[in-house]
Amino acid sequence: MKTGGDIVKRSGPRTKTVVITGAASGIGKAAALEFARRHYHVVATARSHAGLQELIPECVSLGAEILAQPADVSDGASVESLARTAVDRFGGIDVWVNNAAVSLFGRFEEVPPELVRRVIETNLFGYINGARAVIPHFRKQGSGTLINVSSVVGKIGQPYTGAYTISKFAINGLSAVLRMELQDAPGVHVCTVLPASIDTPLFQAAANYSGRAVKPMEPVYRAEKVANTIVRLAARPRREAFVGASGRMGYLASLIAPSLTEKAMTRRVLKNHFQKWEAPVSNGNLFEPDNRLTSISGGWLGPKERPGFMRRALAGSGALALGAGTLALLSRRYL
Repeated sequence: MKTGGDIVKRSGPRTKTVVITGAASGIGKAAALEFARRHYHVVATARSHAGLQELIPECVSLGAEILAQPADVSDGASVESLARTAVDRFGGIDVWVNNAAVSLFGRFEEVPPELVRRVIETNLFGYINGARAVIPHFRKQGSGTLINVSSVVGKIGQPYTGAYTISKFAINGLSAVLRMELQDAPGVHVCTVLPASIDTPLFQAAANYSGRAVKPMEPVYRAEKVANTIVRLAARPRREAFVGASGRMGYLASLIAPSLTEKAMTRRVLKNHFQKWEAPVSNGNLFEPDNRLTSISGGWLGPKERPGFMRRALAGSGALALGAGTLALLSRRYL
């Protein structure tokens, strides 16, 4: 290994290394397995020790070497330790995926402020801590890709998940700031992933002060679809990537008619994001991990539901496309 200035030059090829936060379930677990299939060294972290222990043999069976280190991403020192451990173990970090997230349902003025703070600490400061831990390594080696998993609700908003939505808007801003500040490091990339509604255990784990049971809004997409997008961004970085046609069409509609889109989103959340039965007040996994929820899927898209789901997804995407086209015509005439 030779050193020139602040850039570390490696004398030979090295197996690439990815660090993934929130890797014990859902999108993070799906991404870890997808990178393992491509024989990356996988560094996985989450609060759930049980989830990480389940992930280890799955990655090994795919031919990958994995380092699983529990951490709470809201603790900056723990995240910095994770980055140092990854560099010491594997010689560098090529990709860092900020993914850890928690959620909270309820009217904004009715949820306890300490829960709002906890969501922001995990979803936003967890990403800030990840960026601050890895960017110095990226600068030193002259390359690297930071992938921030945000959400389409960070573009168009969503009621009754105020803290989650605020955090996702802020993540998009974080990505934009970092892209600007890293213009002097052309080998370092910052990408933002914008998933629509995804089948993960996030909804079972969410804190709930709404009084009603929650579920993902249709159409729902598989977590593996997001994982595939993340892996593609690692290979060919670009600034933003939507996952799910419904999210992209909703965003286009919001650009054309933001007020109408907000009203439509509110109606859709009330009708489709909540179930018919009541649910007790719960802090979910905000302060303690739920070690029972270690799967990729939340069970919202079972095999028997797949054909019906596809029809609903196509119908939903078609309706959104028609709505966006209609709004475009109206904007030309009246705006």
